Amino acid sequence: MPEKKETINRKKNPKAQAEYLECGTRLKRMLKFDVRMRGKKAILIGTDEVGRGCLAGPVVAAAVILPPIRTGSKLSQSLEDLNDSKQLSSQKRERLAETIHQHALCAIADATVEEIETINILKASLLAMSRAVNQLLDVHENPMANFLVAIDGNKKISNLQIEQVTVIDGDSHSASIAAASVIAKVYRDRMMRELARQFPQYLWESNKGYASAAHRDAIKEHGPTLWHRKTFLDRVLNEQLTLQFD
Repeated sequence: MPEKKETINRKKNPKAQAEYLECGTRLKRMLKFDVRMRGKKAILIGTDEVGRGCLAGPVVAAAVILPPIRTGSKLSQSLEDLNDSKQLSSQKRERLAETIHQHALCAIADATVEEIETINILKASLLAMSRAVNQLLDVHENPMANFLVAIDGNKKISNLQIEQVTVIDGDSHSASIAAASVIAKVYRDRMMRELARQFPQYLWESNKGYASAAHRDAIKEHGPTLWHRKTFLDRVLNEQLTLQFD
């Protein structure tokens, strides 16, 4: 009954109906992109990271193997909003993440603040993706299967003994990469909300560690924590700050 009411409302609202149809078209386009990219490869792994531009917190990556998705199926309807996680509301991301976890094989990994500071953010992002992919392979029922890893961006993962392909803006083109983007984003946002309980002055529950004006002001007033990326702060705030250990 609720689904019937929702359909009627869409028909009465041309804009809502257009957005609904666009979602379905986008998912079909993304799934077709994955099929073309995979070619004769048996299994496609999409991977993406979030938190690369933050002042605080780890960079988090996810790797996802989507199941076959038939057009018009209940699963395709549940995933019709799938897109780059940054283009979605938090409610849509949460709902999509729940569906993806239920139907796909997923792995999540991170690179710590210390690793970001030591090897730089690009290498740390690739390290997190490498860890997520390897975790996925560890739990796959056939780790010797023929895989292709699709990476968001233009840099491949070093020392990964699997064929790789990079896709610029992959989270907008590939369903598998978009799914990884959603899984990583939801996981990291929850992590930052939990950390916000320990460090409420930085408002991480809303800015998720990004360089909002309120976050920058809080750092200047209270100093950085161990969760802050010191090299990022030096560039963004351009001043020396005393690290807080509470």
